[in-house]
Amino acid sequence: MSQAVAQAMARREALVVEAGTGVGKTFAYLVPALLSGGRALISTATKSLQDQLFLRDLPRLCEALQTPTRIALLKGRSSYLCLHRMKHARHSAELPDRRAVMLLARVEQWAQQTVSGDLAEMEGLDERSPIIPIVSSTRDNCLGSDCPEFRACHVVKARREAMEADVVVVNHHLFFADMALRDSGVAELLPGVDVAVFDEAHQLPEAGVQFLGTLLGTGQLLDFARDVLAQGLSEARGLQDWQGLHAGLERAARELRLACAGSMKEVRGILKLRWQERAGKPGFAPALGEVARMADLAVEMLATVNEISPDFVRLHERAQQLAEQARHFAAAPEAGDVRWIDLSPHQARLVESPLDIRDAMQEQLAGPPKAWIFTSATLGDDERLSWFTEPAGLDSARVLRVGSPFDYPAHARLYIPRGFPKPSEPDHPLEVAAMAARCARALGGRTFVLTTTLRALQSIGDALREEFERGFDAIKVLVQGAAPKRLLLQQFMADPCAVLVGSASFWEGIDVPGDDLQCVLIDKLPFPPPSDPLVEARVQRLEAAGRNAFAEFFIAEAAIALKQGGGRLIRSETDRGLLIVCDPRMAGMNYGRRLREALPPMTRLASEDEALDWLRLLAAERA
Repeated sequence: MSQAVAQAMARREALVVEAGTGVGKTFAYLVPALLSGGRALISTATKSLQDQLFLRDLPRLCEALQTPTRIALLKGRSSYLCLHRMKHARHSAELPDRRAVMLLARVEQWAQQTVSGDLAEMEGLDERSPIIPIVSSTRDNCLGSDCPEFRACHVVKARREAMEADVVVVNHHLFFADMALRDSGVAELLPGVDVAVFDEAHQLPEAGVQFLGTLLGTGQLLDFARDVLAQGLSEARGLQDWQGLHAGLERAARELRLACAGSMKEVRGILKLRWQERAGKPGFAPALGEVARMADLAVEMLATVNEISPDFVRLHERAQQLAEQARHFAAAPEAGDVRWIDLSPHQARLVESPLDIRDAMQEQLAGPPKAWIFTSATLGDDERLSWFTEPAGLDSARVLRVGSPFDYPAHARLYIPRGFPKPSEPDHPLEVAAMAARCARALGGRTFVLTTTLRALQSIGDALREEFERGFDAIKVLVQGAAPKRLLLQQFMADPCAVLVGSASFWEGIDVPGDDLQCVLIDKLPFPPPSDPLVEARVQRLEAAGRNAFAEFFIAEAAIALKQGGGRLIRSETDRGLLIVCDPRMAGMNYGRRLREALPPMTRLASEDEALDWLRLLAAERA
């Protein structure tokens, strides 16, 4: 893989590499990038992976290779402390409660000693903390060069260091946010680098779809309302009815969310709703119209105080943008784009987006010549890795597949129960829970259950709790949502006599090497939901081109997700374990072979007795 990366760099061409678990893909692209002496931009999927590269992998390699390389970390605005907003927060009406006041005091103390201003440095500050949007900036509320703290700005400093560095570490969201908005500093970096590397590249298409479209969210409206009230009361009290405007904006946001929710009483997670399901219903157009009306009112009121401070100028621009976005969604969508509604327990987002990142990436590839490296453990299930290369516009890229060095036939077992209920049958979740309980008892915990839906997550989690409470077992049941993801994993690893039930984010990016995790159950084949608006649009496009949507889209998506979920099991050369897919279709349907071949070459077991015997053997060897 390193040789292929070095060749791509020398030829300034695109390379797509699928590298199995244990290959060491991070070092495989970092070593030639560092030895080349050129400039590199490295993009990862998450901020935590950015930190791992910047704080651990790059310093270790630079020391080992004795390369005098300047490295820099660049995150989005909201990751950094905004000195102006921090000072303003103390005297504003933004702080919701006493705990927020205490948190602000901690931030102010930390602000005296931080060099980078990266909020991730603050110990114990959860990334979902309500204080973060109060003490950080966004593209919407940043004052730019008009800010009184511009010279000391941590974002400006981070971008300046990135421009001067040899290797800059960013993330996919930042890359696409810049492509869409030219707001993160990446646009200035890209022309000057010799190689752009995208690690965890399988997440690139979805990250791009999120940022390359148009968005209007009720959370965005509420943030604007909060900022208007705080600024109005602190610097222009009495000049306008700021509290009335705040109340009107909040009411418009609430009515829009209710119009999006329709008759739904409760929402768990994030639901994707078809645009047609809501846009044509009574109440939706008036709610959208009220958002536009309140945004227009804000434009008028803020225009009268623009001269007081740069904050009012920026708020005036935000009000104009909100009015434009509301009118955009009142009109028909752009040709070739898909429109939908994201609904969560606390907000609704109207989204219009391209179906893939193909055009955007081809525009980038046509820019100044450089090497483009895309790598992940899961990029497709065919030789051309077309699941990734086609929607990413990389049809002509060189493709390399590097298998895992792990001895899967010796160390891993795969069991697909044939007599199991079909996923469509009502007793399927209870049977999955019963199977998980039997496995956990044989192994002494150390088990993951990965579900494809939040409904199955709850059903299986409840059934497992009831099972182990009734049996007086010492096995603990940890269920996604009961605590933050990081805390659940810490609890699982601290006392692995447990079963962890997770969905969505637990299918990838989870690394539990060694004996702590030795059994993974997947409840059913992870086909994408046919009712998802993006899925529907992509299927329609394939069928319009005369292609087989089931084979080319649904099975390909399921194969990728299976590889991700199954990949949680074996994380090192000495790991051993059992993967169970509780879906008889994987054994009996004609497409099952393709899905089985997408997994590493695990030894297949024929019966549950063989599966439980394998787990008992692993437990005995550990004892």
